[in-house]
Amino acid sequence: MIMIKKRAVITGVGAYVPDYILTNDELAKMVDTSDEWIMTRIGIKERRILKGEGLGTSDLGTKAVQQLLEKTNSSPDEIDLLICSTVTPDMQFPATANIISDKVGIKNAFSFDLNAGCSGFLFGLATASKYVESGQYKKVILVGADKMSSIVDYTDRGISPIFGDGAGAVLLELQENENGIQDMILHVDGAGRKHLHQKAGGSVKPASHESITAREHFIFQEGQAVFKSAVSNMADVSVEMMEKHGLTADDIQWLVPHQANMRIINATARRMNLPREKVMINIQRYGNTTDATLPLCLWEWEKQLKKGDKLILATFGAGFTWGSIYLKWAYDS
Repeated sequence: MIMIKKRAVITGVGAYVPDYILTNDELAKMVDTSDEWIMTRIGIKERRILKGEGLGTSDLGTKAVQQLLEKTNSSPDEIDLLICSTVTPDMQFPATANIISDKVGIKNAFSFDLNAGCSGFLFGLATASKYVESGQYKKVILVGADKMSSIVDYTDRGISPIFGDGAGAVLLELQENENGIQDMILHVDGAGRKHLHQKAGGSVKPASHESITAREHFIFQEGQAVFKSAVSNMADVSVEMMEKHGLTADDIQWLVPHQANMRIINATARRMNLPREKVMINIQRYGNTTDATLPLCLWEWEKQLKKGDKLILATFGAGFTWGSIYLKWAYDS
């Protein structure tokens, strides 16, 4: 008798991006850059920005979760756990996940935030899957949401073109079949923090007049060091996953890469011998939405996904953090 393992599967995807579009041409009026410079080096044409007084990451996440609940015919009362992966929480505390739960009417769940830089959604997917596979929780929502515009210095020509705002959410449930999350390989190297971080605002350097004047509450990035590490590690961990499971490029239907830089995406696909038509790419429209990049891809390509499709998700982020998840899609849209 063959025993089929019970696995956590994604049973629905929701997402939200703000209406306001910040184009390269508009950005060029704010900082010394151009459409050609940005497209050549990063591959981003436009990004979405959340405008409005008093709006934050929870507002992005709330809309994504509301769409997810509607699409999956799920009641807020059915949700057992909500995890929010973010680097731009509404406030230091309480957790943005708590705020999202309140805004969508989730009353019977516990919730918490997870911060793993741009790998947050991937690490969150690994975490959420274990709660489901334990059998204790039937319906778990993972939200990846960031209002990156809140920590972008729009006088910095190296940083300002990269990031956008957005949110994506998935529902995880338990199924007894061959689909779902198959494996995960996750890594961190804390020494990489010196290349990519936010200097002030934490317990080491609390907010002060001096830190604000020095513009230390924005993203600090040493671009070349981050690019070099991202190219090697994201590609390596994706190939490692393929080799571990004996997968070839023909076996894989989709690569779902973190949308940080077109050159990093292309390098990862080349290492995996995947043609461009098997790679989910929307960086040109949304930029790097940090925790939202992977679910935004799944949301955009949902109608093309078929039950049993083999996907490899891959990320690299501040920390440094990086990893890959191999999953088999669980439903036909």
